[in-house]
Amino acid sequence: MKRLLLAATLVLAAVRPGAAAGPATMRVDYYHTGNATEERFSLDRTVVEPLPWPGNPARPLDETNRGKYLFEVVDSVTGKILFSRGFSSIYGEWETTAEAKDMNRTFSESLRFPLVDKPARLVIKKRDARNVFRDAWSVAIDPAGKFVERGGSVVPAGGLIKLHESGDPATKLDLLILGDGYTSAERGKFERDARRLVRALFATSPFKERQRDINIWGLSPASAQSGISRPSQHIFKRTPLGTSYDAFDSERYVLTFENRAFRDIASNAPYDVVEILVNGATYGGGGIFGLYSTVAADSAWAPYIFVHEFGHHLAALADEYYTSDVAYLPAADRVEPWEPNVTALLDPAALKWRDLMAATTPLPTPWPKEAFEQYSGEIQRRRREIRAANRPESEMDALFRGELEHEKMLLGTSPYAAQVGAFEGANYEARGFFRPQVDCIMFTRNTDGFCAVCRRAIDAILDLYSR
Repeated sequence: MKRLLLAATLVLAAVRPGAAAGPATMRVDYYHTGNATEERFSLDRTVVEPLPWPGNPARPLDETNRGKYLFEVVDSVTGKILFSRGFSSIYGEWETTAEAKDMNRTFSESLRFPLVDKPARLVIKKRDARNVFRDAWSVAIDPAGKFVERGGSVVPAGGLIKLHESGDPATKLDLLILGDGYTSAERGKFERDARRLVRALFATSPFKERQRDINIWGLSPASAQSGISRPSQHIFKRTPLGTSYDAFDSERYVLTFENRAFRDIASNAPYDVVEILVNGATYGGGGIFGLYSTVAADSAWAPYIFVHEFGHHLAALADEYYTSDVAYLPAADRVEPWEPNVTALLDPAALKWRDLMAATTPLPTPWPKEAFEQYSGEIQRRRREIRAANRPESEMDALFRGELEHEKMLLGTSPYAAQVGAFEGANYEARGFFRPQVDCIMFTRNTDGFCAVCRRAIDAILDLYSR
C-alpha cells in the first residue's frame, strides 16, 4: 500500500508542478437502464479518485446549454448548485436506435466533480421533447459515508507521457489520450501515434490559436494482444479499455462499453476530456459529448477522424452529414436542436448564428444539393460493397480520396461557399435540418477544418475550462 500511495504522490507532483493541490476528485458510477419508452438509473459506487480535481475553479457552473443531459451537484441544506456540466451518453444514443424498440439494455456511466465537503445531492436532468431539461434522477452524496471508496490502488496504466504541457491543470483544458490495443512492445508506437495526431489537432483552428490553454497527457496500458475487436470480421480481443468496432452494428463506429475499466485507468492522469487511440488501420472512430472520442490510429484518415470526433466530444457538435448509413432513427418531429451547429430554421429571424451572417445571404441558402446527393449515393453503394466483400482497406481509402476531391470542387465553387447561412441537409437528415456553411469538417472529410459557427462553439468550451 505504501508503494501505491507513493506512486500516486509522484504522479501528482509530476502533473501539478508548483501548484497548490485543489480539492480531490469525486466520481459517481451508476447504471443507466431502459428501452425506447422507459428509463431507469441506479447507483453503482462512489469513488474518490487518486488525483486532485483538474477543473477550472473559476467556472464551476456550465451555462453553455450543451448535451442531452445535465448534472448538478446541489447542497443538501441550502439548495445551492455547487457544480454542473452538460453531457451526453452511450445510452442516450442507443435509445434512438431500432434495437431499443425491441429490448432493454444497461450501460455503466460516470460523473466526475470536485469532492464536496458536506452532504449534497447529485441531480441528473434530461431534455424533454421540446429540449427543455427536466429532472430524471437524483442520489444523495455523503463525502463521509463509509461506502465511499477512497485510498484504493491505482490501476496500472504505464507511465504518464507529457505530450503538450502548458501549465497547471486547474487553468487549462486537460486532454488525456489513452491507447488501447497496444502491447508493451508497442508503447513507442503509441507515443508516435499520439504526437502525430496532436500535431493534426494543433494545425486546426481554433485549437491552433488556443494551444496555451491546453495540456495533453498520454497513457498506454499494456495490452496482451495487439489491436482491438471487430465483430463483423469475427475478431475478438481482450484489451485494457475494451474498445471495439461495430458499435450499434455500425462497422465504422468505435466505442467501449466497459466504463468501469476506462474510468479506473483514466484516473491515473488529470483529465477533462479523453481521446482513445485504438491500434488499428481500419477506418473508424466515434465521439460522445463529455464522455470520450476514439480514432483508429493507423487509418489513412486518422487526422480527419481525430479532429471530427473530438469536435463531438469536446463541444457537442452535431454531425452535419446526412447521406452516410447511421444506426439512429429519424426524429418524430422538428424541434430546434440544442447542438450549436445545426438548426431546424423554425424562426429565421432568431437563427442562433444570425450574427455571423451577411445581411444579403438568403435563408435557406442555395447550394448544389441534388448533385451532391446523387454522387454521394453512389459512394455509399460502393462503400457497402467494399465492406461486404472484405476488400483491402486501400480500396476504401482510394474511394474516399476520390470523394474528397469531387466534393471540394463541387462545394468550393458553389455561390455561397465562403458564407455563413443555412444550408439544408444536416443531423443525418436531408430535409428539415440545416448546417451553417456549405462545408465543414463536421460535414465532409475536408482539409479546411471547422466552419465559423463550429469554431465559436469550440472556443466557448475552451473558455469554460481555461478562463
